[in-house]
Amino acid sequence: MRPVHVAIELVALVATATALAALARRFGISEPLVLTLAGVAASYLPFVPEVHLDPEIVLLGLLPPLLYTAAIRTSLVDFRADMRNIALLSVGLVLFSAFAVGVVVWWLLPVPFAVAVALGAVVAPPDAVAATAVARRIGMPRRIVTLLEGESLFNDATALVTLRTAIAAAAGTYEMWRAGLDFLVAAGGGAAVGVAVAYLLALLRRRISDPVLDTTLSFLAPFLAYLPAEELGASGVIAVVVCGIILGHNAPVWQSAASRIAERTNWNTIQFILESSVFLIIGLQVRAILEGAWSSGLDRGTLVVTAVAVLATVVLARPLWIFPWALLWRATGSDDTPMTYPAVVSWAGMRGVVTLAAVLLLPEDTPQLPVLKMLALVVVAGTLLLQGTSLPWLVRLLKLRGPSRAEDALQKASLLQQAVSAGLAELDRRITPETPEAVVLSLRERVTWQTNAAWERLGRSESEQVTPTAEYRRLRLAMLRVERETVLRVRDSGTLDYEILQHVLARLDLEESMIDRFDEADEETAETLSGPGTTENCEHLLAAPLFLRQDGPDECAECLAEGLVWVHLRMCLTCGHIACCDSSPGNHATAHYGSTAHPVIRSVEPGEAWRWCYVDELLG
Repeated sequence: MRPVHVAIELVALVATATALAALARRFGISEPLVLTLAGVAASYLPFVPEVHLDPEIVLLGLLPPLLYTAAIRTSLVDFRADMRNIALLSVGLVLFSAFAVGVVVWWLLPVPFAVAVALGAVVAPPDAVAATAVARRIGMPRRIVTLLEGESLFNDATALVTLRTAIAAAAGTYEMWRAGLDFLVAAGGGAAVGVAVAYLLALLRRRISDPVLDTTLSFLAPFLAYLPAEELGASGVIAVVVCGIILGHNAPVWQSAASRIAERTNWNTIQFILESSVFLIIGLQVRAILEGAWSSGLDRGTLVVTAVAVLATVVLARPLWIFPWALLWRATGSDDTPMTYPAVVSWAGMRGVVTLAAVLLLPEDTPQLPVLKMLALVVVAGTLLLQGTSLPWLVRLLKLRGPSRAEDALQKASLLQQAVSAGLAELDRRITPETPEAVVLSLRERVTWQTNAAWERLGRSESEQVTPTAEYRRLRLAMLRVERETVLRVRDSGTLDYEILQHVLARLDLEESMIDRFDEADEETAETLSGPGTTENCEHLLAAPLFLRQDGPDECAECLAEGLVWVHLRMCLTCGHIACCDSSPGNHATAHYGSTAHPVIRSVEPGEAWRWCYVDELLG
């Protein structure tokens, strides 16, 4: 095939996948499901060429970057906290599913047991891309999303090592007792390579300040980890994951801010393109795989029964493994997670591209190879259709929800307040007699404005009142629009060098991108927005009541006396005094603390019950 034809087909593939993914997001439908079904339909069109997925392209070209982009966003702290459950899913569940499917296939098809286990390893690892796509759309508790993402980072390694072991056993060149040792060597070797590559890249990153060079190095990272590990006989998957987690965790120290922003934007784009294209390719292979299975010589009734049995085994193996462990942890008191969480995790078992790539690793002389490919396809399509469409319904039925934007805004405001206070303290230490007072005042106003903007996200909605930062945003955006129009007029006149114009436009774009924008409001809920509930580090929060009864109206008496308009109201939990917040012109709540030293306030905005300690600057 001429290169130009290949290029046209690749462009058509990416463009179609992008358009379908955009439509799925627009209508709130599962992107993997839409892309896969579209691919199935397209595979039966006469003008669509037959797609043959090369497993090396997936395992060398697609899997490392997909794993890396997930790993750099994974919280090392959360991963450590849930390591036990992640290990049970990514290792224990994969092995359990592989042998369960192996027994069913060996019973129903004329294949050796090692070949049946090989198919089990192929269909064992779920694809968290499909599950997290649902999580992003409908909202899930962060603990579930973290668990699914952590599982997906390591389950592919377990499945591929098991697959290679089973293939060697089927060829008669392998002793099964060596499987455990080989897995430990693959895992340990992969982790060692990942650590080595991560710290080697860290040495380079500390000497690179150019975001373009740093992003280029980031693009090389997954392959620099994967290829040496595979060459040494270790797990390239684990090497990529370990390398990505280390680099992501230390990025704030090893990278500049500009490099981190560029890396995040570029990897998000790459992830979107690869994921969308991969699920479309899965669907495009359906026709060829089904035709190969129908012509395999086996009775079609046997094929249908086996396909249904394998799909049922894959779906049922997950809850059969997860629920006993969840009940055991609850019985021993080591985990008080609600049982609704394992219910969702046990149903989030959609399979994806690794399954279809892994089945192509089976040797050409494998017995009933076309049938095994069909079974892998049935598992992928069946789990996407069955679990992918019903998972949102299950989440709603169990009344689970992700953190609301209001809760997130409260936590962000609290953390930003602590950071800004530390910054202001450092400012006080570094002021010299030569420092202009106007500079100090400007810095104080700038950071104070940032914290006020964060707190203004709480309380009554912007539609009910105009807040200072909302007005700043509205007016500054209008100014930026006119400023840009002025620069463009100068550009069109041809009186200045283009490089100068691009520099000024870039500065305007950067400021516009940094202007604080309010998130869209969540749906109305009857829940009360409270603090995190962890007050053991603050004696003032421990001693303060949750609420004081107030006989008078909710109003700031000082603002009324001075003719001012407040933004939000706060209650002193020592004396019950109600005053305005720091975003208000009067700033009377903080003034009350300054004059009385009463340490704890509470929000009296509708639907809010959080408290704040002025002394320790902690939320409770």
